[in-house]
Amino acid sequence: MDKIEELLTRGVDKIYPSKQHLEKILRSGKRLKLYQGFDPTGTQLHIGHMVGLRKLKQFQDLGHHVIFLIGDGTGQAGDPSGKLTARDRFLTREELRNNAIDYVKQAQKIVCFEGKNKAEVMFNGDWLNQLTFIKILDLFGRFSIQQLIERDMFQKRIKEGLPVNLRESIYPILQGYDSVAMGVDLEIGGTDQTFNMLTGRELVKEFLDKEKYVMTLPLLTDSAGRKIGKTEGNVISLTAEPNNLFGMVMNLPDDIIIKCFVLITDISISEIDMYKNEINNGANPMIYKKKLAFTLLKMLYTDKEAKSAQEFFKTTFQEKRLPIDIPSYKIKEGEKIKILDLLYEAKMVKSKSEAKRLILSGALTIDGQKISDPSKQLVSKKGISIKLGKHRFIKLV
Repeated sequence: MDKIEELLTRGVDKIYPSKQHLEKILRSGKRLKLYQGFDPTGTQLHIGHMVGLRKLKQFQDLGHHVIFLIGDGTGQAGDPSGKLTARDRFLTREELRNNAIDYVKQAQKIVCFEGKNKAEVMFNGDWLNQLTFIKILDLFGRFSIQQLIERDMFQKRIKEGLPVNLRESIYPILQGYDSVAMGVDLEIGGTDQTFNMLTGRELVKEFLDKEKYVMTLPLLTDSAGRKIGKTEGNVISLTAEPNNLFGMVMNLPDDIIIKCFVLITDISISEIDMYKNEINNGANPMIYKKKLAFTLLKMLYTDKEAKSAQEFFKTTFQEKRLPIDIPSYKIKEGEKIKILDLLYEAKMVKSKSEAKRLILSGALTIDGQKISDPSKQLVSKKGISIKLGKHRFIKLV
């Protein structure tokens, strides 16, 4: 495949109005302005986001103008896509902006924000929060209630007697207006964003009298349709510590390995087909899962860090022994310290409540002995090794 053919087929679900239509424009040499939006409802981007980020990078490598849009405006409305219940609360613009502080730092592991054809960063709150009452009425007047609630998740809520919040129902209009405000030629996003992106296609045609292309991308899901992401609680963040990241990839279900290779790596399709055939013929899926983990580590970190994480996994989990280079934590010998305090101060957990939950679930071992009492105190001694969960270790020094 040439680069344009790969751009339009690998990791692509559908293209509106058609692949042939967009391909003709791309082969004409026209430079497109395109974007993907990311609502910062959390602080971390994860491997599910890599599907879109890699597609942005492919367009960027071909010389197109890429916009990395942070949805501090749309995030206030709350995207209902894929949600069968209404949100408990809606984030403020300030909370969303705070969440997005490190978004570019995380995204730059894949997309270039420096150099000759650097990606542009924009915030849709800059125009959505400036819309006048008359403009809002004009936008809303272009759609019917029936159009906005025809979405599957809304219909399921209605059938089950669950509320459809009006704030959520207008989300597609706000996302659609982003395309008008930026004057884009193309929007990319997951298949769960199809309705929202096609709303933008209508608005661009009405307001700007031009074609707006839409490219939908498959979601990173297992065979049961469960997403790999924040909402589902199985997030693997792009900034996860290398050893943890390697281990979390190894914990992914076997049926997602090939999909991950296709959607979030650069490995050729012919090589991936070879992996698939070998697995179908009885090869151990763990072999390919380790290849996947190593490949992702090299993409997000360095070769050296990828090799180190691979060795860490081998010595810790395959050979059932502790790695040599466990992080150390300094403590005064003979000092009594509460386990909860130690785990928090050593930054093994983000909060003492998290530490307590993990201890009660049986995730803590000290020198190989399982500890299930959160109130327990430890008398510090040099050389004590502490393991929390599968991937967190410290040694007291």
